[in-house]
Order: sequence, then C-alpha cells, then structure tokens
Amino acid sequence: MSAVRKAPFLAAVTGLYLVWSLVPVLIAVVFSFNDGRSRTEWQGFSMRWYLSDPLRSVLHDDSLHTALVHTFRLGLLVTLLTVPLGTLMALGLDRWRGRVPAGANFLVLLSFVLPEVLLAVSLLFVATTVNNVVSTPVRLGTLGQVLGLVTFQLSYPVIIVRARLLTIGPQYEEAAVDLGASPLGAVRRVLLPLAAPAILASAVLVFADVIDDFVIVRYLSGGASTEPVSVKIYNTARAAPTPALNAVATLVLLASLVAVTLGWLAYRWLTRGESRDTAGIDVFAGEA
Repeated sequence: MSAVRKAPFLAAVTGLYLVWSLVPVLIAVVFSFNDGRSRTEWQGFSMRWYLSDPLRSVLHDDSLHTALVHTFRLGLLVTLLTVPLGTLMALGLDRWRGRVPAGANFLVLLSFVLPEVLLAVSLLFVATTVNNVVSTPVRLGTLGQVLGLVTFQLSYPVIIVRARLLTIGPQYEEAAVDLGASPLGAVRRVLLPLAAPAILASAVLVFADVIDDFVIVRYLSGGASTEPVSVKIYNTARAAPTPALNAVATLVLLASLVAVTLGWLAYRWLTRGESRDTAGIDVFAGEA
C-alpha cells in the first residue's frame, strides 16, 4: 500500500497492464467450462469439454488428446536435453579463455536475440531442400522439432547458469581442490550443488517456453500426429471451434503454472540458507 502511495502512476500502469494481459486469458479459461458450444455466450457450468462429451472433449477427441500428449512430450524431451547441454556449456565458457570461447559466447548471445522465425525457416530449408542433397539429422516431425527447440532454447540455461557461476566465484571449488578433491569431484560435489538453483530455474523456463512454442514446431511439423496444442489451436481457430480448444489451452496453461510454482518452491528451498551464509562470510571478512 505504501508503494502505491509513493508511485501512483507506476502502480496504475502496472495494474492496467495486468488487467489487459490477464483478463482475456481468464475469459478463455472460464469459457472452457461452458456447457454449450458457444465460446462467447455463457450457457452454464460443465466439464463437458474436458471429460463428458463423447466425441469432442479433450479426453475423447483423438486429435486434441494427441496434440496435448505431443506438447508435453516435446517439453520433457527438450528440457532433458537442453538443460544438461546448457549447463556444460556454461561451465566451459566460465573457465575457457581466448578468442574461441569469446566467439562461442557471442553466438550464444546472438541465438538469444535471433528471431525465432528465421531459425525455423532455416531448419525447414535443411529438412526439405538440403536433405535432398546430403542426409542430415533434421527431419520434419518430432526429431526435427526437438533439434530446433534445443537449438533455440540452449541460450537460456547457458546465460542463467553462467550468471550463477559468476556470483559463486572460484573460491569454493578451489577450497575443495585444496582439501583433496579432484577437479571433476569439485565440480560434481561442490559447484553443481551451488549452481542447482540456476539449473532448476532454467529447466522451468525451458519447459514453460517449449510447451507454448508455435513458430518452430509449426514449421517442422510432420503431420497431424506431430502438431502440438499451439498449432492445433491455430489450425482450427477459424473453423467454428468448440470450447474444447479453450479446455486444451487451459490444461497447457495449468501445466505451466504448476511447473513455475514447483520450480519457485524448489528454488526457495535450495536457496533458503544463502543469505545467512553470505552474511556470515561478510562478517568474517570484516573481522579479518
């Protein structure tokens, strides 16, 4: 309340932004529970479009069910591949000096701001035209989508984990080596646990971003079986869709919220003693 009184204009702008961005989402979620087919006229509360409709509910419509399963499959696969690769790359960039790592760091930052549509078109060109000349791993379908999403998402864990490594500093790892640990053991037993909050945060960010992705997965889709929810909504939004589309979108939104909430709780648990430890180090340094 005091912050609102001190900066009423900023508070008003923030409130308007939240209303503008969240109200349409809430309306879409509410109409996923509509008993009728309309997506604009309320006709009573029902779970029809989630469970009970024998043909068009998310549970019984094979196309919606397939899109939902494929969305979460992509989210899990890309997260499991991207986060370890990004963590290893962050460790390498943090320790490697010279022109080569500087160039690699530039490429990471470049991919971070690279337009997604440009990457998608390039990968589509590889999957269609280049594959006619020389065989590449990029194919239309799940494999191509995973490779494209990993390429696009890799910069997130690299930047987040490397920022965490910069705040940790080399002293803990050096102390572990002085006490007899091998360099690999120091990384595994000291550095990675200290970097765990950043690794977890990057995993949550990658998962939430992947299940919401549209451009790459659409360009590299190999057919109806590899269309995630975002592409399914786009393809059917203009053909008088039922509130089942709202329902499947709500499930994806719920999955994102659950992932973010669990990640935030885990982050709080992993960093619960950091402020106290930092204060102790500062006091010790001051006394020294």
